Parts: sequence; structure tokens; C-alpha cells
Amino acid sequence: MNKNITQHELLKNFKVDGFCNDLINWFIQEQRDLPWRKDQDPYKVWVSEIMLQQTKVDTVIPYFNSFIEQFPNIESLANANEDRVLKAWEGLGYYSRARNLQSAVREVHERYEGIVPNNVEEISSLKGVGPYTTGAILSIAYGVPEPAVDGNVMRVLSRVLLIREDIAKPKTRKLFEAVIRDLISKDNPSFFNQGLMELGAIVCTPTSPSCMLCPVQEHCRAFQEGVQRELPVKTKKKATKQVSLVAGIFLDENNNYLIRKRPSEGLLANLWEFPNFSKVEELGTPKQQLQSFMKTEYGLEVEMHEYLCDIRHVFSHLVWDINVYVGKFKGQSINRNDVVVVSEEELKEFAFPVSHQNMWKKYKKEE
Repeated sequence: MNKNITQHELLKNFKVDGFCNDLINWFIQEQRDLPWRKDQDPYKVWVSEIMLQQTKVDTVIPYFNSFIEQFPNIESLANANEDRVLKAWEGLGYYSRARNLQSAVREVHERYEGIVPNNVEEISSLKGVGPYTTGAILSIAYGVPEPAVDGNVMRVLSRVLLIREDIAKPKTRKLFEAVIRDLISKDNPSFFNQGLMELGAIVCTPTSPSCMLCPVQEHCRAFQEGVQRELPVKTKKKATKQVSLVAGIFLDENNNYLIRKRPSEGLLANLWEFPNFSKVEELGTPKQQLQSFMKTEYGLEVEMHEYLCDIRHVFSHLVWDINVYVGKFKGQSINRNDVVVVSEEELKEFAFPVSHQNMWKKYKKEE
């Protein structure tokens, strides 16, 4: 394909109106019953779109319902304590999304009197609101014909329009945005964008597209040429970084647990966790290193118990392999703001990364 191809060339001889009508009529009939579709509240659309980034719909539904129950509107989320918001987000991952969402909601509360902006310039200036989220909120909640290009949408249109550009490249996303500006229904941009997303999620899937069930099959150039499984073109990600960690669940004589808060910047910022560190093979066994770490880091003489388990947690860019142990410490005072000793009941109030939640589940199972 010519690298300088335009959206106008891609849409030459393409039946735009027929495609739009077939897509929207299918969406009206076949759309899934999802909680954020019950109304067009821009706040709920916003929350759902942030949660759905890199997370499956079935996983998001209970989180969305619980989150909206706790923070039903802009004002409630704007005024909430961050730790409470992170606790509500616990298990969804990508916690910067939650912090950015609350930061942006506070700006909407203060600057726009609690009303989510209905134009590109204002809404795209909010923290964590990129081009996709901008388009999704504006089209779904306000009926503005603005493109919302995510992976599902690029996959569908790569096949429908036989686009062989690498979707991992930013310039390709720009091409798709330009294509959608020409394609999008001006009468019903909400159902058009949602229809593309839905089609990618349940019919035009990554590895086994259900072409016989596709409502826009007659418009699909890849299907006509039999190359739908070859698209979209996407370069592979770099290999993920492997990190070996050692962690400990330590309790005192009163069965209180030592936990620490992660730094306010970086990966899993402001979440709580059990003590852990990066393992160094030449410095002894993981158990010995953990005992030494607790002494140097917290000034605690710990009594090490047995190995508990190994936990593997995969991020988008790295993998944690964690050796987990259990131990005891005496109730010495620890003069640090990022460390607390809490009861099992109090532990439930703190937000933990998934890996540390899994450590706790294993510990309770073995108790």
C-alpha cells in the first residue's frame, strides 16, 4: 500500500451509507446489556471507558457497578479520599488511570461546575483523557461525530477497508481517525462508534472472526479477498523485562501485619504492599536476604518461618516473579510514614496490587 494513501482513496467506491446503516441497525438489535449503556450520563460513560482500557468487559462490570454505587456523580468522586478510590479500583490494575480520573473529575467539579465538557478542546485537556476517550465521551454521551479509535475499531476497519498499515504506529491511528471522520454517521454517531467497538469485541475478533455472522460482511474487502485473518498488521512488542523479588508476610505477637506504602510516583503509586525487594542471587538464599532486608530497611529482628509460595504477575512491560515467605517480628516501633502495623480487619481498608492480594489469599488458605 502506498504509504501516503489518504482516507479519501480508501473510501473510493465504498458504500458509506450502506455500511453505516447495516452497522447501526445491527447494534440496535444485538448490543449487549451493559450497565453503562442504561443512560447517556457523560460521567458514567467516562468511568466505563477508563475502566475498559486494557480490561475485558466481563471483568469491568462488577467494578463499574460498585464504583458508581460508591461515587455516583462528579461531586462524590471529586471529594473522595484517594485511598478510598484506589481501594474501589483494587484488582483492576493500571492504578494511574484511577488517579488521573479523580484528578480530572476534580477539575470538572471546580472549573466546569460539575458538568463534563461537551467539546474537544476542553475535554481533551483533562488529565488522562486522550483522543479515544475524548471521542467516546463526546459521541456516546453528547452525540458529537468525533472518532473513537481503539484496538477493536482499528481491527474492524483494517479488514473492512483492507488497510495494511501497521496499527502499532501513531501515524496509522491518525489515518483511522481521518477515515472515521468521513465514515461516521452524523445522525447517530453514538451508535456508530459503539457499533464498531461492539463488532470488534464479539464478531470481528482477533484470531477467529465470525464472518458468517457479520452484519457488514458485504462491505468487507478483506473477506472478499479471503485475507481477514492476516489483518490487522501489527509489529510485535519488545520482550518483557523479568524481575525476581522476595516478599514477606510478617506479623507481630498480637497478630498484626506490617505493610508499607509504595512511592507516590511510578508503578503502582500509593498502593500498599507487604515488604519486598529485588533478589540478588549471589547474596545468599531468598530467605536469608529477606531476613537481612528487614533488619537494614526497618530495623527489625525477624524470625523467619517457612516458604509460602511463588507468585508471578505479568504487566504490559515486565514480569514479577516473587518468592514469598512468612515470618514474625516483635512489636518494635517503626518511625516511618510509609509503614503501618495493622490488624487483619484493618488490612481490608488498604488497597493492594493484585500480586499482593494473591499472596494474602495463599497465606489465608495455608493458615
